Amino acid sequence: MTDARYDRAPGDSSISAEAEEGTLSGVRVYTIGLVLAVILTATSFWVANTSLLWAPGIPLGLAVLAIAQMGVHLVFFLHITTGPDNTNNVLALAFGVLIVFLVVVGSLWIMANLNDNMMPPPELMNLHMQH
Repeated sequence: MTDARYDRAPGDSSISAEAEEGTLSGVRVYTIGLVLAVILTATSFWVANTSLLWAPGIPLGLAVLAIAQMGVHLVFFLHITTGPDNTNNVLALAFGVLIVFLVVVGSLWIMANLNDNMMPPPELMNLHMQH
């Protein structure tokens, strides 16, 4: 069984922790999060614009950096923890991710379907070119 005092995200403010650490700790946590976010953003721009890396691996590297960026934002700015008082936040986040996933995948599916059905068949395209 874990002790609730040690199951906190950086910057997670509880009454006892706020009394112990003070407001300066909150500023320090946000500053650390900002520095990490800036480093990850700068690294993403470097990865996208460099020729030093293996070209087919660049999209995977950018995806990994994007996931790390999301993790930094969730922990340092949104204070998502595994504590029992944070269950509603995690469920709301999971629901939001599900909705975004459904909208993006549904939009891509609709656009691919429209692309297939709106283009004339190649036979008609060739027939038009012959006249």
